[in-house]
Amino acid sequence: MAAAAARRSRRLAGFLLLLACRTPNPKPLSSSASSAPPTTARVREDNDLTRCLLRLRFRPPRGAAAAAVERWARERGHVSQPELRRAIVQLRGTRRYEHALEVFSWMDSCNTLKLSSWDHAARLGLIAKAHGASQAEEYYKKLKNAAAKRAASFPLLHCYVSERNVQKAETFMSELQSCGLPVDPHSFNEMMKLYVATCQYEKVLSVIDLMKRNNIPRNVLSYNLWMNACAQVSGVASVQSVFKEMVNDDMVEIGWSTYGTIANIFRMHGLTTKAQACLREAETKLSPTGRLGYSFLMTCYAALNDSDGVMRLWEASKSVPGRIPNANYMTAMLCSIKVGDISRAEWIFGSWEVVCRKHDVRVSNVLLGAYVRNGWIEKAERLHLHMLEKGARPNYKTWEILMEGYIQSRQMDKAVDAMRKGLSLLKSCHWRPPLELLEAIAKHFEEQGSADDAYRYAKVLQRFKLTSLPLYKSLLRAYINADIVPPNILEMIAKDQIIMDEEMDRLIILAGKIDITCNGLPFTGTGNHQSNDK
Repeated sequence: MAAAAARRSRRLAGFLLLLACRTPNPKPLSSSASSAPPTTARVREDNDLTRCLLRLRFRPPRGAAAAAVERWARERGHVSQPELRRAIVQLRGTRRYEHALEVFSWMDSCNTLKLSSWDHAARLGLIAKAHGASQAEEYYKKLKNAAAKRAASFPLLHCYVSERNVQKAETFMSELQSCGLPVDPHSFNEMMKLYVATCQYEKVLSVIDLMKRNNIPRNVLSYNLWMNACAQVSGVASVQSVFKEMVNDDMVEIGWSTYGTIANIFRMHGLTTKAQACLREAETKLSPTGRLGYSFLMTCYAALNDSDGVMRLWEASKSVPGRIPNANYMTAMLCSIKVGDISRAEWIFGSWEVVCRKHDVRVSNVLLGAYVRNGWIEKAERLHLHMLEKGARPNYKTWEILMEGYIQSRQMDKAVDAMRKGLSLLKSCHWRPPLELLEAIAKHFEEQGSADDAYRYAKVLQRFKLTSLPLYKSLLRAYINADIVPPNILEMIAKDQIIMDEEMDRLIILAGKIDITCNGLPFTGTGNHQSNDK
């Protein structure tokens, strides 16, 4: 009891210090309290099955992963559940959800293996990732074992939260409580995350009240979400009141995430000095073995335009054992760019190049975007060519950034080429180029009087379902300016189910005044239309 009281006293003293805006003397980062270890999974060198599955193509033929497990088990005479589970964790970590589901299907078909509650929960989570909530619901309904159903309830709730489906999440939480299934702080935290994401901050306070009435303990995340909601509903004073309650809660250990949360709240309310004091305190709570806190606090300092804070955290993070992930280099570069220090971002990029195993274009895209936003298209091109020489494979974001740069510098032929290369990747991703970039290219064809090029461009965009009303307006203007009859544009508009407006009606009338019609389709009619694809 005495130790707990002393601990509360120390916490409260720290809180009062923050309120007084006196920046605490930072302790060495290595002497901070430990936090959870990084969750990034690593392939175990002795796990041949995992390496075998990871060697499969990212989108292999259906059944390839199950066949690989069957072959591996047959050649070696056995396969253990721990090996299979390690493989599933690795596959999930690399977003190979279908591969992992095939491994589960193979386990299901094997008479000697029985799926545990953990297996069912993991499987439902994978189904949600790969196929969405509806199929995850079906799997959940088929579970008969109470323990499996209990374990799978959280991933299903998380699925609803990820999709921001408030109604289903609320209904499901009510079902869990009415059925007597245990509802722990994690489930309530999911609901609070959902309400924060949908700006329903009052409901966060209701969740906290419900937790208190049912004697459900709050954890660090609960308090952080609660403080964020209080900041939106009633201001800084209520946040400080929640922090006092957290200080007096012996069940939680206040760490860097809480001080970072309060710092962001202070910043949003213009209390810069208090925000910096909180971040200094947060630095003393960082783990010497985990990188997450360093990246988070770097972004906090960047939001305060504190270049020194960004670099201090970046240098301190290098003391964490292990290889620095690409994501951390990207965070440091982004934060440096945000505080206006592009040269520092270039230096960090150069240090990454020295140690990188392969040139990942996601890292260079950070610098590429900074160059384009500053109008340095030549530097952007040199960086792009450099990455190509190093064997990097441009992704859709690379081409989108270059499109923007070429459009800004009026190099429209290059912009069209970049767009074409970006669209060629659509089979393997769900890229949706910004409409303003697509419309800028259409505007170029319109201004150049290139009606045929504008038409071919529209047909390409139609194939990828990227057309819009402004694009068709630009296309019609290109034909009207060239005094050429537009071919079957009304059919294209109808197929795309574009809702037309008065300006479009006027353009159609103007196009109808051109002497010759194409494909027997006269350009007539006024008033608003909603075309149907019949």
